[in-house]
Amino acid sequence: MKKNNSTMSRRNFLAVSGAIAGTTIIDPKSKILANSMTGIRENIQKTKIALVGTGIRGVSMWGSSVARDYGSHVEFVGLCDKNPGRLETGKQMIGVNCPTFTDFEQMMRQTKPQVLIVTTVDNTHDYFIEKGMEMGADIICEKPMAIDEKKIQRIIDAEKRTGRNCRVTFNYRYSPHRAKIWEILRSDEIGELTSVDFHWYLDTSHGADYFRRWHRLVEKGGSLWVHKASHHFDLLNWWIDSDPESVYALGDLEFYGKNGPFRADNCRNCPHTKECNFYWDITKNETLKRLYVDNEKYDGYHRDGCVFRNDINIYDKMAATIKYMNGVQVSYSLTTYSPYEGYRIAFNGTKGRIDTWIQESKPTSDANYDEIVVFRNFGKREYIQIPQGTGHGGGDKLLKDQIFIPGTKDPLRQAAGVRDGALSCLVGIAARKSMASKEPVMMKSLSSLIPQKEKI
Repeated sequence: MKKNNSTMSRRNFLAVSGAIAGTTIIDPKSKILANSMTGIRENIQKTKIALVGTGIRGVSMWGSSVARDYGSHVEFVGLCDKNPGRLETGKQMIGVNCPTFTDFEQMMRQTKPQVLIVTTVDNTHDYFIEKGMEMGADIICEKPMAIDEKKIQRIIDAEKRTGRNCRVTFNYRYSPHRAKIWEILRSDEIGELTSVDFHWYLDTSHGADYFRRWHRLVEKGGSLWVHKASHHFDLLNWWIDSDPESVYALGDLEFYGKNGPFRADNCRNCPHTKECNFYWDITKNETLKRLYVDNEKYDGYHRDGCVFRNDINIYDKMAATIKYMNGVQVSYSLTTYSPYEGYRIAFNGTKGRIDTWIQESKPTSDANYDEIVVFRNFGKREYIQIPQGTGHGGGDKLLKDQIFIPGTKDPLRQAAGVRDGALSCLVGIAARKSMASKEPVMMKSLSSLIPQKEKI
């Protein structure tokens, strides 16, 4: 069937873009995947996997844990990174015995992986996704899928041209707490959804860390509108079950960067360690020391950069109003210097409201559950307690089970393909453009994707 991205519906796009319910990322034309869809496990062979990007995310989330927990289903055939020292250190940490490469295309030619995992710096994702597809692999990509609309379009076009699939790893969708919200929204408990209030808080530990690393540069990570908030925008798109139509945004850099009272290149070379609340000794973390500090000599990258460096050009406070095709309005904000980490979200409907407050650091109680409160306009409120999980609220393992274990179902439609990855990033890209123009930005102006009102 001939596909046309300019007119393809949301439902049809998802059906062909790799977000296939109840499957792995393996080529949908293969016998392996067909068996995984039916639950038959005959002649199952290990999927050949390569990974590009051996930073901490690649080495831990998509390296050692995958090799350890899914070794009966997958086999690492190659690792790639531009930093040769970090590459060899990463190989040791992952615990695999496979070739390593600093030349990506050489790795793809020699190892011929069925699946390529992309965990590089954000502004390179589109290159590795497109080239990986062209060289015969399906893709597993860390969010954000890409940092600007041109790179997004390259990926959309590459998937259509090559027939390969790209899956974006939105682990937030998989935490039981967020999955329960998805179910409540579809139960008619609060009637028709009309608006959402969503406010995310990064604390002075995790939040500050984005300003230490390469994420501090818009040209590397697209700003936190894209690198961080694409997670949140994907949750909204999934919960609301409609496409964003327009975005109006405000933001500024008022705490980190040039606003600091003093600065240096990085913490280890700073004369202000005794007076700086953000001083951090990376050498006390053996994993980060081995992976980054011991390999600085190859590329000059400082993992413990100063949060007050003058070159920081991302924003540390952001707010946006997002209108969806089905009429839902969202008020969103992101603060990066909060005394605690977590978020507050409320869903307003014609019959009631859902409220929840998740505090992910510095808890004020010993509760081992997350709570959702369902308010009914003319009835009693209901408290729903969800046991807390480890690894992004319990989502990491569930995501990887679905990706790597054949036959794992997808009843909540959590698997995310190129369209999901694109729309999550495009909201943040639209926010950046809105800040520059001081005008709302229409989503349809950014790519060939046509926003859809219909529910999946």
